Amino acid sequence: MILNYFYVMAGAALGGLLRYVVADLVQRNAKIIFPLGTLSVNVVGSFLLGFIIFFLGEREIISAEMRLFLTVGICGGFTTFSTFSYETLALLQESEFLYASVNIVLNVVISLIAIYLAYLLSKI
Repeated sequence: MILNYFYVMAGAALGGLLRYVVADLVQRNAKIIFPLGTLSVNVVGSFLLGFIIFFLGEREIISAEMRLFLTVGICGGFTTFSTFSYETLALLQESEFLYASVNIVLNVVISLIAIYLAYLLSKI
């Protein structure tokens, strides 16, 4: 049971590192004020979480411990809705209402689509 805490901690550390690398890489290459790095991480993270739960988990391809490591740990450390919230607030504070609105819609809608696609793929 105590190992579960280690699995989550190790996964979260890896997920956080991956989040930083991916979001930074995307944002530096985007060269616009819109937080595409965070959007990318949220969409990819939602898809990965869905794939792990619906495909690997439901088929019992991975152990309960590995599922915990991948979902709560890596995906939890990788997805960035707290960063998304902060960046949206920052856009609102800068009166960038259009960017803030687009950020909200894209992060929520595309992430939902990504997890639904993972669900559909798991049924193949």
